[in-house]
Amino acid sequence: MDDDLLTREVLGLLAEESRFAVECHGSGEAALEALAAPAAQTPDIVLCDLQLPGVAGDSLARLLRAHCGPGTLLVAMSGSQPAPGRTASFDAFLLKPFSMEDLTALVDRRPAAAASTGGGDPGVLSRSIYDSFAQTMNPQQVSQLYAMCLNDADARIATMRKALQASDPEAYCRAAHAIKGSCGMVGASELARLAAQMEADGLEIVPNRVPPAQLLDEFLAASARLRRILDDIRK
Repeated sequence: MDDDLLTREVLGLLAEESRFAVECHGSGEAALEALAAPAAQTPDIVLCDLQLPGVAGDSLARLLRAHCGPGTLLVAMSGSQPAPGRTASFDAFLLKPFSMEDLTALVDRRPAAAASTGGGDPGVLSRSIYDSFAQTMNPQQVSQLYAMCLNDADARIATMRKALQASDPEAYCRAAHAIKGSCGMVGASELARLAAQMEADGLEIVPNRVPPAQLLDEFLAASARLRRILDDIRK
C-alpha cells in the first residue's frame, strides 16, 4: 500500500519481476475492503507505507492483523526513520529505498540485511541498482521505468514551485517526500539526496544551505544530467 501512484507502480513492477503475485492499493481503506471480499485470499505479506491518508500506522496494522491472522507478515515502510514505537504493531520495517533482496529476506524469515538508505554509489546514478533492473527487464522496460520516474519527478518539481509561490510548506514537503522515495527506489542517488534536502529544509531559508527556489533549479539540472547519463548507458 502506498498513496503515491508512481511508488506503487515501481514497487509492483519490481515485486512481479521477483516472482511475487502483487495487488496494489492506494489507501488502507481500499486494502481492507479488498481483504473483506468473499473471494479474497490471505496474503503472505502486506507492505504498508506509514504515511497513508486515512487509517494508517498501528491502527491499520491492527485491522490488517484482524483480517489476515498471524500467518501474514506485516511490513511497514517509509522514506524517513519512524519515531520509536510507531511500528510496534508491524512485524518489520523497511526504510525506502530498499531492495527486493531485503523484502525477500523478510518473506523467507531470514535475518534481513539493514534496509538500504540510498547510499549505494555516491554519484548521480547507482549502477548496482540500474544493473539489477537490466538483468531482469528488457532494455525498453528499463527505459520506460526511468522515464516514468524522471517525468513524475519533474512534474512534482513544478508542483513544488507553485507551493513555494503560495507559501504552502505542507504541499512542498509532501511532493519532496514522494520524489525522495521514487528516485531512491531506482537508484537516482543525486535526485534522492536533493529531494531529501528539500523535504528537510521545507520553505525555510537555512543558513549556509541553498535556498528553496535555487534548489528546485538544481534539481531540474540534475534530472537533465541523469537523462544524459542514461542515454549514454543505452548506446
